[in-house]
Amino acid sequence: MKLPSLKIGDIVAKFPIVQGGMAVRISTGRLAGAIAAAGGIGIIGASGMELDELKNEINVAKSLARGGIFGINIMFAARDFFNVVNTAIREKVDVIIAGAGFSRDIFKIAAGTGIKILPIVSSGRLAKTARICGADAIVVEGKEAGGHLGTDRPTLEILPEVMAEAGDLPVIAAGGLTTGKEICEALKLGASGVQIATRFVLAEECNASKQFKELYQRAKKEDVVLITSPVGLPGRSIKTEFVDKVLKDKAPKPVGCDYCLKHCSLKYCIIQALINSQRGDVEHGIVFTGENVWKIKNRTIRPAKEIFDEIVKEAEECYKP
Repeated sequence: MKLPSLKIGDIVAKFPIVQGGMAVRISTGRLAGAIAAAGGIGIIGASGMELDELKNEINVAKSLARGGIFGINIMFAARDFFNVVNTAIREKVDVIIAGAGFSRDIFKIAAGTGIKILPIVSSGRLAKTARICGADAIVVEGKEAGGHLGTDRPTLEILPEVMAEAGDLPVIAAGGLTTGKEICEALKLGASGVQIATRFVLAEECNASKQFKELYQRAKKEDVVLITSPVGLPGRSIKTEFVDKVLKDKAPKPVGCDYCLKHCSLKYCIIQALINSQRGDVEHGIVFTGENVWKIKNRTIRPAKEIFDEIVKEAEECYKP
């Protein structure tokens, strides 16, 4: 059965699928624009980008979106958080998704712009706070997600309590939703949409290196591990030589620091590790991934629209409103 559209205020995506924002420079304007054009919501991972670079990527997404919906994802933990938010507002993105911490001020900054603010939460309590502050929709992210994690509870366990506190706001389920069946489970529980990142790493438009994508193609269940991030949160990654050192608390200390994070343990430089992987040096880097990367059946590198259409087809085969 045909999937419903995703309505957030006065914007409507044809399909209830949000492409998760992946930093650093994994999901850029090409991928976000392609997903927007396919009928979803495309997201640029803005964390770690220079402001001029972000502006250029937004313009790329805009040129490819064909009038579709796109925006950015930014970590509140980033020191440049508000400059990134203001840049996105000036460039007139459609949505801003904010995670790795919670900002109350972002709602005031975006007030009157028409740009939709979607905080990422991991509890009903924080969902209530987001609603009171003026969120346009809420992303609920469970432990199965890739990258930095805010909870050790599964997405579908948290979803009902978040919905109970969200009022009339759309709630988007995120974290480990890999198959059509899992997407349908979230929608059946009442989610207005889902956020998916991991499957889109294998898109031609994804800006990850060939070596990065090859790890996704080969990944087995036992290759996916939790690490401690200098941000102060756990993170989910595929095993690499560097990740093994992190797990053994033997990762090299940062050489120099530009203080890109508000709070950092300085145990190792996570930004440099993510840059290394994005550029192809995966053995000296971190490759973030969702918990269920091993569930992806077709791991060929293909156009983003083909992957998007495949996800829609899988979900529609089991969707029953």
